[in-house]
Amino acid sequence: MTGLLSIGIAAAAGPELAARIAPLLERAELHALWVNDTPGHDSLAVLAAAARVTERLVLATGVIPVDRRPPAEVLARVDELGLPVDRLVLGIGSGAGAAGSLARVSAALTTMRATVRSERPGVVVGALGPRMRRLGAEASDGLLLSWLTPDRARAQTDDAHRLEPAAHVALYVRAASDPAARARLAAEAERYAGYPSYAANFTRLGIAARDTVIGPDRVGDGIRHYRDSADEVVLRAIVADETPEDYERFVEAVVAESSATTG
Repeated sequence: MTGLLSIGIAAAAGPELAARIAPLLERAELHALWVNDTPGHDSLAVLAAAARVTERLVLATGVIPVDRRPPAEVLARVDELGLPVDRLVLGIGSGAGAAGSLARVSAALTTMRATVRSERPGVVVGALGPRMRRLGAEASDGLLLSWLTPDRARAQTDDAHRLEPAAHVALYVRAASDPAARARLAAEAERYAGYPSYAANFTRLGIAARDTVIGPDRVGDGIRHYRDSADEVVLRAIVADETPEDYERFVEAVVAESSATTG
């Protein structure tokens, strides 16, 4: 398995940044731009900016919490922004609170997949635990995994493919190419390790958050190992100063390293 390679940013980075880097990704023949949907920011508006300056690049959200943004509202926003459904993927998640999470996601999938694929966006489920992964594999177009080591990611990808061979498994991996971003990468791992749901998952899997990131000293090896573990690897860019130039240098480093490992 050699997974597709994509780049992820936060919605807070804004439409202007997306419009600036999306053509770089398309020219480099990377697969997709993924945008985290964060409170106070609209991932779909950010993707709309990227859509206007690209023709082939897949545009994806990771993930929209359905308790905060109801599915019908999300689909209406897709129409309002004129997003190209043929290259749009909506990553959804249950949102806050474990109670009723499977039912919320199941209901959202029913709404969002009510038409044939050619007339709607793709829909994948952000999943940690085995029950949500099963739901995503069987009832959506695939899964969005995160915070996993390559071996754990490969095991979960294989599980999904056994349930549904056509399920597309994407994996978010936090990555930094600049030594100046090392502290931000460590802080990101520490922050997620403190969230109860993620902390429980790390304990269940016997791994630590810091073991699931790609640091500046292992970008090439990290990309190679992770691309062997999922259908698509989304390198969530962690940069030092959040400037457009920082993101451009991140993309350039990823392209250079991925070319070196596959050339």
